[in-house]
This record gives sequence, C-alpha cells and structure tokens, in this order.
Amino acid sequence: MRAFNHINAKSLDEATALLKKDGSVAIAGGGDLLGALKDDIFPDYPKLVVNIKSIPELDNIVLDGNILKIGTLVTLADAARNPLVIESAKAVSDAAGAASSPTLRETTTIGGNVCQLPRCWYFRKLGNRFNCARKGGERCFAISGDNRYHSVFGTGVFKTDSNTNRGCIAVNQSDLAPILAAMGAEFVTTERTIKAADFFGVGVLSATVLNMGELLIEIRIPVSEVSKNCRYKRFAFRKSIDFPVLSVTVAVDADKSYRVVIGGAAPTPYIAVKAEEVVKGKNITDELAQEAGIAAINGAKPYKENEYKLQIIKTLVKRELIALGSN
Repeated sequence: MRAFNHINAKSLDEATALLKKDGSVAIAGGGDLLGALKDDIFPDYPKLVVNIKSIPELDNIVLDGNILKIGTLVTLADAARNPLVIESAKAVSDAAGAASSPTLRETTTIGGNVCQLPRCWYFRKLGNRFNCARKGGERCFAISGDNRYHSVFGTGVFKTDSNTNRGCIAVNQSDLAPILAAMGAEFVTTERTIKAADFFGVGVLSATVLNMGELLIEIRIPVSEVSKNCRYKRFAFRKSIDFPVLSVTVAVDADKSYRVVIGGAAPTPYIAVKAEEVVKGKNITDELAQEAGIAAINGAKPYKENEYKLQIIKTLVKRELIALGSN
C-alpha cells in the first residue's frame, strides 16, 4: 500500500468539502476501498482518504411512521439482526446476512455494499495492469476476454471526462441493490433524494450516479405489502466470501402487481419487466412461474462463456415466484 493522507471527518459538510478535491476518496467500513488500495488498482493513487465513520448519527435504524430508515454506516451484521429490519423488510435482513463473510459483515456497511466498485477481474487486476474503460481507458477487456461472470443484458454506456462514449459489461454485484430497487426504496444523499432504481449507474470509477463529493446518507424503505412480501435468492459458488454470480428478488403488493429484479446480470440491477407482465394480477402457478422465468431472459445477449447464466435466471425466477405465491 502506498502512502496517503487520512482525515477523520467531523461532519458531513467537512467530508463533502474534502471529497470535492481531486485525489480524495471516502472510507467507511473499508471492505471495498482497502482491498483496492492494497492491490493498487487505481490509475491515479488516492492522495487523501476521508473517514466518514467518524461522523455521528449515520449508523441508526429507525421506523418513522411507515418508512424504515437505515443509515449508510449501519453494518451488514447490524442490518441482518435488527428486529425492525426483520419485521419490516426481511429480504434486506436475509441479504445482509448472506453477503461477504461473518467477520467482514461486522465492519462492512450498507452504504459500502450499494456503492462498491465493479468486481470485474480486469478492473481489479493488481497494479492497474488493465487500464479499462471504467478507469478512463479506451476499451472493456472483458468483451473479447474472459466474461464468464459479466453482463448478459448488454453494455453499460457512459461518457468519460473527455465526453467520449465508452462501454463496460461488468455487472453490479451488490446483494442489496436489487432488493432495494424492488421495494421502491429511496436513497438520501447530501444533495438530493434518488429512487433506488435510478441510483445505480456506470461511469469512470463509479457504479452509482453520485456526483463528486456527494455522499449517501440514508436509505428509506416504504414499509408495505411489497417490503414484507419480498424474497431474495442468491447464486454463488461458495456460501461465504463470494459475491453473488446472480441474484433474484421477487415481491408482490396487495393488488398482485409483481416486481422481479435480477442482480449480477447487467451493469445495473435489471428489472425484468417482461416477467412482471406475465404474472401481473394473477395467482402464481408452477406453469405461470415457469413462463415468467422464460420471459425474464427476454432480450438477453449472452457471451459464449456466460450463457449458463440464462438457465440460472429462469430457474431462480420460477422458484422464487412459486415460493412467494405459497406464502
């Protein structure tokens, strides 16, 4: 790890002012950033690390009327075992309790999980060996390289600082992202409030739409039939440590309007609109769930090495809708 300056921010105003300076990055639990610093993956090594865990009152979980508020510094472990989360949005508890490893869950934060950088091995290669598009380079190496864990729903297109279009097929692997999108959560930042479905994006050294110096403060989940009737299932090769290769979130409201969101399949959480249309207003049967699973991969464009993802998506959507319908 190279040398850098470190400041414990005492307030949000101080943190945002520091983070608007070139070469500065924020740290909370450190589960994402510390590994990136040790592996020296950045094209320009950070000069200043701003610790936001020193800012008070960002680690609270409260129920305010029918809104469950989760501070950005709440750890995954605390979210997993909190009675309010379990009662009001159990899928969040389930996902938080399955992410990472038991030890890391005690320090890794909710905000870190949803804001984490891409896990693509070209992006994460030691010593910045591949200066890929997501680092401001000219190409996505995975498109013609090893793409077994990458997008099956197209390329994330974005503009670089020079206003040049670039593309990336790294997926969003946050455990919580598809759940929060399905629940209709809102993300409160130091500048605005953003719908969860609109929060995730593709950009240089970013997997969100946050501006330079903008910090996520709080996640707000409407407590409703949707948040309570929501299921999450992840597919990973190991139960611990591994990020999900794929995940599926399904939910339903009192009017039988279903939400189907897939993680690990696209550069941002993928809302399977075709699958939602198949089951809208209907009682779930095995046949209908199977039809929805097939509809969920409508429009997919896999690469040879990740075609296997389509069968997993079909199976997970089918199984989770059946399980949801039997509750």
